[in-house]
Amino acid sequence: MGIAESTPDELPSDAEEQLRNGEQQLELSGRRLRRLPSAVCALSRLQKLYVSGTGLRELPEEIEELRELRILALDFNKLERLPDGLCRLPRLTRLYLGSNRLLALPADFAQLQSLRCLWIEGNFLRRFPRPLLRLVALQSLQMGDNRLRALPAELPRMTGLRGLWLYGNRFEEFPPALLRMGRLHILDLDRNRLGGFPDLHPLRALRVFSYDHNPVTGPPRVADTVFLVGEGAVERMAERDEPTPRPPPRRPARAFEDEEEEDLLIGGAGSRALRPPGDSLRALEAAPGLGT
Repeated sequence: MGIAESTPDELPSDAEEQLRNGEQQLELSGRRLRRLPSAVCALSRLQKLYVSGTGLRELPEEIEELRELRILALDFNKLERLPDGLCRLPRLTRLYLGSNRLLALPADFAQLQSLRCLWIEGNFLRRFPRPLLRLVALQSLQMGDNRLRALPAELPRMTGLRGLWLYGNRFEEFPPALLRMGRLHILDLDRNRLGGFPDLHPLRALRVFSYDHNPVTGPPRVADTVFLVGEGAVERMAERDEPTPRPPPRRPARAFEDEEEEDLLIGGAGSRALRPPGDSLRALEAAPGLGT
């Protein structure tokens, strides 16, 4: 028996029961929804809203009424654009937009100044969205499996960024702007078209660098404290005088609890991870956050 489809404007029958415990959390993932029921936007005290894998094609402008929202999961849907109303959520800290059909972000996206974690992997982005450059407090940015070929020179404006995932894009040269991202802890450039690397010692805070599945013949020059993943990485780390550092997870885990800022990178040790629809998707790990 299939999952029943709710009418466009009403809440699902179990919504009241979900909200009764006072957590102000609504789980609509896995239901068939072409658009978000307008009644959801009337839940002005809602703090967590999960609408993953529903077939959602559009969002109402009224979503801006959810002014207490902290976490919004819209991944694995069919969204081609985002309404300006989504950019007027003053308390939003985590936004999951992966595996949609987005070509760009609204200009007003820069208004999301509370945002700490953004997943926008698996979309159709050809250019780095410039509104992101104004999100100086953003700490975790997941942009894997898009169509990026370059990064803007202004990227170092994002001084809060600690984790940057750019795997599965179309980079043929190491983006020069990355060399000025001295506060990055995690950088993932797997599955691009990179033929070599500059000296990465300027990335003084780097803890993990992943460059697997690129046409390179060996690892880059990095500090001995960096865990490497890619061609020649094991041999390079074995040559070090110091013991090989313990590898933190290279992919962030989907986290749904409000935790400290370091945990935003990879989800936190005790986070509740949502398994995305389908078994073919990349496995998600949960592990302790990186120390400062």
